[in-house]
Amino acid sequence: MQIPESEGFWVRLAARIDLCKSDDDKKDYEELAENVMNIVDRVVHKTDEKIEQSTDVLKAIISPVMNEGEDAMWPPRNPEALKLMEKEISNREKEGQLDESFLSEVNAQLRQAKEDVDKPGLQAMLQKVLQLYASNFLRKRSYAYKGGEVVVPEKFLESIIEAPENDWNRLLLDGLTVGKGDVSPEEFYAVTKKRIERILIRTEGGSYQQRVLVEYIKEIQARAEEIVNRLQGPAV
Repeated sequence: MQIPESEGFWVRLAARIDLCKSDDDKKDYEELAENVMNIVDRVVHKTDEKIEQSTDVLKAIISPVMNEGEDAMWPPRNPEALKLMEKEISNREKEGQLDESFLSEVNAQLRQAKEDVDKPGLQAMLQKVLQLYASNFLRKRSYAYKGGEVVVPEKFLESIIEAPENDWNRLLLDGLTVGKGDVSPEEFYAVTKKRIERILIRTEGGSYQQRVLVEYIKEIQARAEEIVNRLQGPAV
């Protein structure tokens, strides 16, 4: 149901009430106005509650890397902090709390952090939250097996999806043919493209979820391209 927000709606409704020729018609319009106002109030209240809940979830996720009385520090001083963040994300996802409202809140905070040049640690921290969310979500569905056989490029991609970002370079060097591995860059780019297509099909168009998941796969592909270009030169 679409909730009227513009001032024009209320002006037109007031005009209708003024033009009523009977008290009964006027009363009906007044009751309509009251009902609409009650609905708007409930929607606004529900939205405020959802935003507050999403903020609390985000605070819980980043709490392992926040030092009391200090600004956000990144990388975290505690080497276990990332594991604690990842565990919190997994738990919150199981409870159904990492929805569009949550992702919207993270993105809103990230935009604000980019404007606050004196808080670079916060920006990196929020970007890490989105990476951990994407990794946690994408690892739930595997495409590494087909007809009882391992699809090596898919298996390789999934190993990177599940790995911390700091391990991506090592894994790519170990898995791609430009390094020590058996997966050609072309095969790897093909499965990253296919994974993006699957995300676009399985998620709501234009949603924060779709945007975050696609961006995560693109980050992995960009890292692979960077390594390939450095080792064998850019494709002609």
